[in-house]
Amino acid sequence: MVDVYFFTEMPYAEFDEREAEQYPSMRLTFPNTYFDAKKANVLFRNYYDQFQWAEEVGFDGLMINEHHNTPSCMDVAVNLSAAVLGRITSRAKILLLGNMLPTNDNPVRLAEEVAMADVISGGRIIAGVVRGIGIETWANNMQPNHNRGRFEECHDLMLAAWTRPGPFRWEGEHYHFRVVNPWVLPLQKPHPPIWVPGTGSPETIEWAAQHRYTYAAFLVPMDAAVRLYASYREHANAAGYEANASNFAYMVCCVCADTDAKAQELGKHYLWRMGHPLRGPAEYWAPPGYAGQRKPVQPGGALRHGRKPLYAMDYQELQDSYHLIVGSPQTVLDKLSHMHERLGFGSLLLEAQAGAMPHVDTMRSLELLGREVIPHLQQRS
Repeated sequence: MVDVYFFTEMPYAEFDEREAEQYPSMRLTFPNTYFDAKKANVLFRNYYDQFQWAEEVGFDGLMINEHHNTPSCMDVAVNLSAAVLGRITSRAKILLLGNMLPTNDNPVRLAEEVAMADVISGGRIIAGVVRGIGIETWANNMQPNHNRGRFEECHDLMLAAWTRPGPFRWEGEHYHFRVVNPWVLPLQKPHPPIWVPGTGSPETIEWAAQHRYTYAAFLVPMDAAVRLYASYREHANAAGYEANASNFAYMVCCVCADTDAKAQELGKHYLWRMGHPLRGPAEYWAPPGYAGQRKPVQPGGALRHGRKPLYAMDYQELQDSYHLIVGSPQTVLDKLSHMHERLGFGSLLLEAQAGAMPHVDTMRSLELLGREVIPHLQQRS
């Protein structure tokens, strides 16, 4: 059985994309003078309607993430969205992928916010944790060489706040609190499940396996995911357990329509998502010290072993490489089934909205996926 999640980055694609060509990247330094709050209000309403509809038509979960200083993602506070979804939905799991730990200066408040969302939702939160791409380091004015250390200590303090009776004191390398005593604690015990996404960092895979957390492969080709999952299994064996499907998730872009022709028309909106948001100077993605001794990692970058980066692929190449699944329900089902058979993941994360895709078409895509694809995919799995 595979769980299927709906995901959108809640983009703001309300300007001529050619405007981004004047700047090094659509992220970080693209002027916020292009932002119109009234347009954003309509977009937010649409996105939350889409999440509600996804639950209604049969998705198992709803995934949200967080980015800063970029029109590619308006969700700048993933815990706020988690609380909203916790109130306007009733059944689906709410996957946070996730909270950026290294850029957070108050892990105790972070623990409180996730706990509050878990209580509001009735215990449906999955508390994903991320290091954040290098751009988030710039956006939050953080020293990049402390990224890994702050990530791990923030995680440890967050878990302690959830599970260790308070009040207690915390004196670490990066965080110091005289009193740790959060009043609101998670409904799920001992704490919400924790997931970790990655694009190939060996340290992240090892850390996730050691903690038995679900590892979600993002923006990587299937053959790379095979290697990443194999590495996880090796670390799991070293830690004394055997990894299974529940330890693996996979994210792919996907759009469905009544006909293949209509889907092909809609799928072109993903060229916005795969374009300028993934371009930019290497130092934006991996400022000095961020990646340690490894090569800078950009989505679709180092671990692709000579393949084109995603932003350099044309529309057909994105489909041929299974980065973008486009088609009628039967076409989409066949492609997703192939991916599941090859990778054996327990959770599939479908980025089923991108760019300026019309709201009505997104809603129809979700309906087809929920009612005509997901039930058959789960039967095959």
